[in-house]
Amino acid sequence: MAGLSLQHPWAFAFGLLGNIISFTTFLAPIPTFYRIYKSKSTEGFQSVPYVVALFSAMLWIFYALIKSNEFLLITINAAGIVIESIYIVMYFVYADKKAKWFTAKIMLGLNVGFFGSILLVTLLLFKGDKRIVTLGWICVAFSVSVFVAPLSIIKRVIQTRSVEYMPFSLSLSLTLSAVVWFLYGLLIKDKYVALPNVLGFSFGVVQMILYVVYMNKTPVVAEGKDAAGKLPTTAAADEHVLVNIAKLSPALPEKSSEVHPVFEMGAPRRCATEAAKAAANRDVVDVFVSRHSPAVGVA
Repeated sequence: MAGLSLQHPWAFAFGLLGNIISFTTFLAPIPTFYRIYKSKSTEGFQSVPYVVALFSAMLWIFYALIKSNEFLLITINAAGIVIESIYIVMYFVYADKKAKWFTAKIMLGLNVGFFGSILLVTLLLFKGDKRIVTLGWICVAFSVSVFVAPLSIIKRVIQTRSVEYMPFSLSLSLTLSAVVWFLYGLLIKDKYVALPNVLGFSFGVVQMILYVVYMNKTPVVAEGKDAAGKLPTTAAADEHVLVNIAKLSPALPEKSSEVHPVFEMGAPRRCATEAAKAAANRDVVDVFVSRHSPAVGVA
């Protein structure tokens, strides 16, 4: 076997190291899915990276079986298929109906339809080296998509100035994995293994740079809301809402400090008391309407 031959000790070393690092890369989303499990919701996380990673692992196993003597590629991608499948199952359990339907359509089209087409075309239309070359370039294309898939969240990171949905551990693991697998492909002279990892390294560096830039930034929230997602309450807003009923209701008498006794009733003190109560009641009405009738303007 190419990876295990004593004629390629360095290739074996880098292949084994690549298995270890790639395995930790597959495990990197565990905190994300633990959060999904605790909250019982997928929140803003997307299923696309995991579906694409599953498809890539399926392709690489097929490539390794066709080429033969690629045991180290088979072991890591077999593990990848199991782990990514678990992630996708968990996503289906906690995603809303729209996200489930979207994920199901992607899997049906990519992991079933497209992979089945590749399988049939390469086995029926190509033979020998042509089959390996065709399948190799297909693997290159989708390996790049695995590295690009996490970048789908970059727009959200820039807009919200938050790295909440782009774990640094995943970006770091992808970068280290790309370096090791590039060296492995170089040593066994397999350009289909080496080439995609050049771009993988570049994309991993971009993600880590973005993380460093935005890790300490204050997240941007929706306009008109505070950090807690609530509408702000300011003194200025209250001033615009405050309404004086006296200006809108000319039928109400103006406040006056004078008390006019009603001699016909013979109870000037009682009238004074009731006048004071009426003034107080009008103040209460002013406040009540000012807080609950914002549509009423002030002249």
